Amino acid sequence: MQTEKSPSYDQVSQAASEQGLVIYGALRPNLHPAQGLSHGTLVLLGTGEAFWPVFTSSREHLDAVADPIDQWSARVIGDLAETLGAKPYFPFGGPPYTPFVDWALATGRAFTSPSQMMVHDEVGMLISYRGALHFDQSFDIPPPPLAHSPCATCTTQPCLNTCPVHALADGGPYDLTACHQHLDTPAGVACMTQGCLARCACPLSQGAGRRIEQTAHHMRYFHPS
Repeated sequence: MQTEKSPSYDQVSQAASEQGLVIYGALRPNLHPAQGLSHGTLVLLGTGEAFWPVFTSSREHLDAVADPIDQWSARVIGDLAETLGAKPYFPFGGPPYTPFVDWALATGRAFTSPSQMMVHDEVGMLISYRGALHFDQSFDIPPPPLAHSPCATCTTQPCLNTCPVHALADGGPYDLTACHQHLDTPAGVACMTQGCLARCACPLSQGAGRRIEQTAHHMRYFHPS
């Protein structure tokens, strides 16, 4: 059942948290340009610490459907949109693809790291955007907690020096071939079972509360055996 009026930011956050999702950022397109949107309020949702237990008890996981996290996201965020009175958007299902990277950067809560991959002010480089809700109405949203990229004050830059094959370089590009070749070797087992060592090494990645099983799941999709 759709709400009669636009919910508050806290109400959206609470509804999302019940599904293991958290707000990764929000913006009002009339104040901060968002590609494809010009009004209302856009809220970006990603996985939180409680996501994995919620997902693994879902029918998508238990029935072993294709692309289970995407299908779960479409169902759950679609239901949230209907309940809260919003239009859902997803970072999958294209082409054409929804401009999630542009939206994420526009929220002021995601930044481009030295390796050119995104880093988030709370979950670091373990970002997993699952969808977005666009409300026709404008409502108050909290300001971004950081005034500038966390990378600006990161002196060790582990995202650049942790990768065993130096696939991530300052300013890019990402050496995808070297990465996949490494993952096919015995030395790549750690990345496959524990997650990308460079992404996990970001000091802020600890804030993701990411379970190792979830990270291994994503790695299997990134590099199928």
